[in-house]
Amino acid sequence: MCTERKLTRLDRVFARLDREPERPAHIDVPRMTPHRIVLFAATLAFYGAIVWAVVITSWLVRLDWQVMFFRPYQQWAEIHAFVDYYVVLGQRGPTAVMVAAWLGWRSWRQHTLRPLLALGVSLLLLNITVGAAKLGMGRLGPHYATTIGSNEMGLGGDIFPSGHTANAVVTWGILAYLASTPRARRWLSALSAVTSLGVGLSTVYLGTHWLSDVLLGWAAGLLIMLALPWFEPLIARSEAWIFDLRDRWRERRTAAVPVQTAPVTTPVLLKPRATAADDEVAAREATSAPRSPRAPVYLAPGPHTARPERTPLTPVGSRRPPHTDRITRGTAPAARPLTGG
Repeated sequence: MCTERKLTRLDRVFARLDREPERPAHIDVPRMTPHRIVLFAATLAFYGAIVWAVVITSWLVRLDWQVMFFRPYQQWAEIHAFVDYYVVLGQRGPTAVMVAAWLGWRSWRQHTLRPLLALGVSLLLLNITVGAAKLGMGRLGPHYATTIGSNEMGLGGDIFPSGHTANAVVTWGILAYLASTPRARRWLSALSAVTSLGVGLSTVYLGTHWLSDVLLGWAAGLLIMLALPWFEPLIARSEAWIFDLRDRWRERRTAAVPVQTAPVTTPVLLKPRATAADDEVAAREATSAPRSPRAPVYLAPGPHTARPERTPLTPVGSRRPPHTDRITRGTAPAARPLTGG
């Protein structure tokens, strides 16, 4: 009995590496639903509340100072090496390269530029919003604080909100945003939220950010992910424009190269080039071939006479003796003399 081999997980992974024949039609684009609008409004209110609590030097600022004086990097020094590596998950360069490589493969496999364009739009929004907030509020970090208990605002710093945390939310959250199934979207959303919060707490552990910086950075990244469906029409138009530009460039390139067509002629049969061995074989066959027999001289064409008119002639130089008893045709034989016996 022949049974089919059961595919392993590695076989299914390699099967996914094949390019699909055409763009999948089942991939849905997230839309700005009422539920998402409510989440966006709540996150925006949370963002404003954090900023206001820091500006008025509320209990949140006092909590920032207490955590800074606690010095977590001294309390749990044994995990310092791990945190140094883990915080790289929030750095812009390494994470953007890894996520762009994955989304680039998805773009190639699914015949679409939407994953890469969505990543580009989200990173552009991140640079504009977070960068503007950093420069506008100018808060100093814990290592550069000047006055104990102050909010350190407007002193030329650039740590509020936390760029590591916001970048972790966007770069890992874009994978959940572009997931193909609702189940994968839920799991990746939870994973990106935990990863981004872990990155933010790592910066607090290392003493490079206040706790309020992390909270505001997490809210800033979440606002970008919630607002991304508003930019889907722009992403679709950009993709159509890029594909149209590519098609026009291909047509122009094809038209620039003239296609030369050779005139249709009668095919000429070419004989293979004779080699020395072929010449030797041909010469051997020519010498060994029997010659055609030549026609005898007496069969040469000439005047033809009737058979009765011919007279027997003895060939000159014939060795046969003449026969006197032979009678020429047409004459009566002579009577033989009778002899007595």
